[in-house]
Amino acid sequence: MSFLPEPFSHSYEIAPEYSKSVAYFSMEFAIDQTLKIYSGGLGFLAGSHMRSVYDLKQNQIGIGILWSFGYYNQVRGDNREMAVSHRRKQYHFLKDTGIKYTIKIHGADVWVKAMYLPADTFGSAPMFFLTTDIEENDHISRTISHRLYDSDSQTRTAQYILLGVGGARLLEELKVDPDVWHLNEAHALSAAFYVYSKYKSMDEVKKRFVFTTHTPVEAGNEKSSIDMLNRFSFFSDLTLDEVREVSGVQDDTFNHTLVGLRVSRIANAVSKLHGDVSREMWKGYDDICEITHVTNAQNKKYWVDKELDEARAANDKVALAARKRRLKEKLCKEVANQTGRLFDPDVLTIVWARRFAGYKRANLVSRDLERFTSMLERTNKPVQIIWGGKPYPKDYDAIEEFNGLCDLANKYSNAAVLVGYELELSKLMKDGSDLWLNNPVVTREASGTSGMTAAMNGSVNISTYDGWVCEFAKSGHNSFLIPEADLGLSPEARDQHDMLGFYQLMDTEVLPMYYGNKDAWWDVVLNSMNEVVPFFDSDRMADEYYKNIYNS
Repeated sequence: MSFLPEPFSHSYEIAPEYSKSVAYFSMEFAIDQTLKIYSGGLGFLAGSHMRSVYDLKQNQIGIGILWSFGYYNQVRGDNREMAVSHRRKQYHFLKDTGIKYTIKIHGADVWVKAMYLPADTFGSAPMFFLTTDIEENDHISRTISHRLYDSDSQTRTAQYILLGVGGARLLEELKVDPDVWHLNEAHALSAAFYVYSKYKSMDEVKKRFVFTTHTPVEAGNEKSSIDMLNRFSFFSDLTLDEVREVSGVQDDTFNHTLVGLRVSRIANAVSKLHGDVSREMWKGYDDICEITHVTNAQNKKYWVDKELDEARAANDKVALAARKRRLKEKLCKEVANQTGRLFDPDVLTIVWARRFAGYKRANLVSRDLERFTSMLERTNKPVQIIWGGKPYPKDYDAIEEFNGLCDLANKYSNAAVLVGYELELSKLMKDGSDLWLNNPVVTREASGTSGMTAAMNGSVNISTYDGWVCEFAKSGHNSFLIPEADLGLSPEARDQHDMLGFYQLMDTEVLPMYYGNKDAWWDVVLNSMNEVVPFFDSDRMADEYYKNIYNS
């Protein structure tokens, strides 16, 4: 039975094995292309999770923020460089709950309005999205829910309070108290302090909260001044002494992930390797909860091309190749539309597409310009390469990397950089690519999920041995693995090793197979498609959260 009151209750009958009630808090959800409240992998993951909640009939809801301007619209400047556009979005399919209430931010009352996405709209969990962009608020308060991951740290702190405290207040307004409060990353951590202020009991907090961490590098875990958070009412009405007792923070540095591990009863990393890395990273800290792992996954029902999957199921290589070529033609049309380049659907097509961040090394294969040029100019076994993805709009190093690739691609007729990397373009690039390039620095990618949906659609991963790949890849069988670098190498030597490993794979395995032994190539494609599911389908993940996390 749904734990939500009418008219918000689940539209489906809850499956008995998933009857425990869960509220899932996330800063972003990529549920559908039309609902632009996401930036990248965290949102893609949350969106797939919410779709599997619907498919499995789980007693779960999602709580997020209705970003008036989304993340940003990625467009091109006059010189083809990346440009940022912020356009207000409208969503007529969202329902007004009629629920409004105030929360304290920086000691002042801020009005919050809750909008509702019914489960049947896109086939997801029932979703609630919070906004402060309403006429009851002054201009500053309205801007809190304007832009996902606002570059101003104080605005971002207010956003965390909106998600955490605002989400807790929403549950009160609905007159529900779910069995499990799932924090997808630490953004909604303020909810735990709100619950503590209500009960004055850590047992009451820990019996509710579970926590998913996605960041495998200690320096990447957000830190704030505890005094600043206190001034912003992050800790509700708790005294600073109470906050220090609850959080274990005795100086001014409030590490959000560390405190998330202290206020939850159990936490999970997002791949087996990430679990090992996380336990090692946090083992020296007191009073943290158990850290297990639930490997990320993506919703096959949403992502997979039906005709490709039918060909896979029938083991029909002819049909598989024919459908793949038609999908490549669609991608080639998008390349032509955006860049004026005419790509060839019969040429091996490599795609690198995900969030631009330094450790993901978007430009790795182009760092040796001579090798890169030789690969693109060869005529006997030709290659095409496409990049796509959104840098954080204030990450100037990532934007410089993106623009550098734009400049580089201008020198070649068979290299392109696409803008507007959202759900639809992501799907198009996965459907239309032959090779999905994934070359993060090993141990820096907690999981990564783009390669999962690429594999579901007949694109073979060529990857470093990191994240989810460690649980899937068998080089030459269902993927191509860049040999592991010695952990003692300098960053420069490691990058050189990984780049040379890519070219060795291309020269000795990928190109000879793709052009010289098509039957073997389609064997690898089929192995990849067959073996990526069911484990990397989010139905497995959503089930595992119930079995190993929520019911813990």
